[in-house]
Order: sequence, then C-alpha cells, then structure tokens
Amino acid sequence: MTAAGDPAGLSALVSRAARAGKGLPPVERWNPDFCGDIDMEIGPDGTWFYLGTPIGRMPLVQLFSTVLRKDADGRTYLVTPAEKLAIRVVDAPFVAVEMDVSGQGENRVMTFRTNVGDVVEAGPAHPLRFVDEPETGGLKPYLLVRGRLEALVARPVMYELVEHGEEVEVGGRTMFAVRSHGRTYPIMPVERLRRLSS
Repeated sequence: MTAAGDPAGLSALVSRAARAGKGLPPVERWNPDFCGDIDMEIGPDGTWFYLGTPIGRMPLVQLFSTVLRKDADGRTYLVTPAEKLAIRVVDAPFVAVEMDVSGQGENRVMTFRTNVGDVVEAGPAHPLRFVDEPETGGLKPYLLVRGRLEALVARPVMYELVEHGEEVEVGGRTMFAVRSHGRTYPIMPVERLRRLSS
C-alpha cells in the first residue's frame, strides 16, 4: 500500500478495479417474478460456489456480482429483468481487499476496493459499521457498497484501517473511531480498547 495521501495510491487502487468507470445494471428498478432458489453460495471469504464447486472464472463472478441485490426480506438475489433467483450468502457478498487513505481529520477519505472490483469511498452514502464477534472477542468491520449489499473488510485491511483510528468524542463518550468524508465511525469505547490492550 502507498502512504496515506499519496495520489498515486488511489490511482493504483482504481486501476486494479475491474469495473472502474463502468456502470451497473439498474437491479433496484427491476421487479421480476421470484423463480426460486439456485444452488449458489458466497462463502465467508468472498468465494462464489455453484453446486458446491468454486466458480474459478473471475469475469463470471464479477458479472454475477453486478446483478446481485439484497431485499428487505434479508435474502440476497440474482436479479435480471426476467427472473429473480435466491442465493445463499454466509457473511457478506463482497470483501474489501484494499484501501487507500487521503487527507487528515475531517478531510480524510478512505477508499476501498472489493474482491469483485467495486471502488467505494466510505462516507454518508457508504457508511462503515463495526460488529462485535463474540466467538473471537474481535470486531468485524463492514462497508455498505450499494443498496443493502455490504463488504466485509478483510483482516489485513482492517489492521490498516485501525491504524487511522483516533480518540473522538461521540455522544459525550470518548470513542476509538475512524473518519471518512466528514463522518465519524465509532469502533469501540476507548476504555474497552485500553482494557484489550493491557
């Protein structure tokens, strides 16, 4: 990764994104009849499976990812103008595999690239959230990519993300948080972080 604020870093991240500059189909406007479930699954690491076998062709995975939609019922679908097929998602449909940071404080912008080529700047339209993981005692960060679809921030990227954390007052409480596009995203209370660090 390049240094924070290095314009070449963001350019390099975008150049590695498969769909940079390409539009997405308007799946949110399509309302075809539900055609049933398909034996397709997105694993916790972002691997796509069909009939239990990993889909090895990345262009095919990227194509499928462009017609993915998560509806209000909590299920995830492949949607075309003619059909709507339910698939299984173990955790999140995407994984944030790379990030670039530019600016400081309120002017900081965190840009992420997903495993399928989306480039997303964390901010009001694409918030970050942090979920406690009771079984490990850790945290899982998520980034809203589009619609209701999120990316799990990969562990190495999460470590890079928290390097940009700072103590911020949120609702009268001192929180360890990150900022992007003028928004503050609390990770945890500072007192909890100190307990975990001791």
